[in-house]
Amino acid sequence: MVSLETRIGKLKLKNPVMAASGTFGTEYGELIDINKLGAYIAKTITLNARIGNPPPRVCETPSGMLNSIGLENGGLDDFIKNKIPGLKKLKIPLIVSIAGDDAGEFKRLARGLSKVKKISALEVNLSCPNVKHGKRNFLIAQDEEATYEIIEAVRASTALTIIAKLSPNVTDIKKIAKAAEKAGADALSLINTFVGMAVDIDTKGPILGNVTGGLSGPAIKPVALCMVRETYKSTRIPVIGIGGIMDYKDAVEFMLCGASAVQMGTANFVDPSASIGIIDGIKKYMTKNKIEEIRGLIGALKT
Repeated sequence: MVSLETRIGKLKLKNPVMAASGTFGTEYGELIDINKLGAYIAKTITLNARIGNPPPRVCETPSGMLNSIGLENGGLDDFIKNKIPGLKKLKIPLIVSIAGDDAGEFKRLARGLSKVKKISALEVNLSCPNVKHGKRNFLIAQDEEATYEIIEAVRASTALTIIAKLSPNVTDIKKIAKAAEKAGADALSLINTFVGMAVDIDTKGPILGNVTGGLSGPAIKPVALCMVRETYKSTRIPVIGIGGIMDYKDAVEFMLCGASAVQMGTANFVDPSASIGIIDGIKKYMTKNKIEEIRGLIGALKT
């Protein structure tokens, strides 16, 4: 009998599989049993409502997709009033993704959400490529000091498990990961999407309304694997691997590279039941290879 249990900060997950924030709504519960996942991650919320970016917001690319939603959401108060009641029905840990323009907004989000008993952790989105963060002309996760400032502010505002979500649009992700760890993050999730664009040769213009968007899917997996491995080797906190995971083999690759858990995004648009298949696949792989516990996979890459 194999055990898929894994730990992320204070969280004890029955398996390491989650759907990435913004790619998997509760409406999927009409198609699969969401409670089979290790945890549920809600779509990123901000302190105040955002209308998001102009359409078109999504387009397909070779081996992937571009999205430019722009963190559209109703804000903190709307989330607590209208979303939490439905999420309380879940039997698995609830992780809420948060984003803000400055430390003050992140603090208010952390304090407000910490009052909601159902919430087990916060994924601090430092890396969405489709929004501007206040007066900054860069992503928070592209700057060590900014990353430290935000995570430190969130850490001072909550006792919940903190997961820092990092960007691949950097020269050295290890430095950013270390800054987040030093500031008090309990775990790191990476990678978020790459900045990319698509062009319509007939109109001679960009396909996305925002011109650029976030590239995800199998096309980014090789880079994601490398960054997960680098981060695992340079930090002491759990790493959650993200980037082009479409099946259990991809998930196992990320765990061998050091991921304690995984998230998939694009796969959910291709097959809403992909996450369930990945859980089953990991279990069969472990049984076949006589691996009794998930920790036997984490970081077991032979180099």
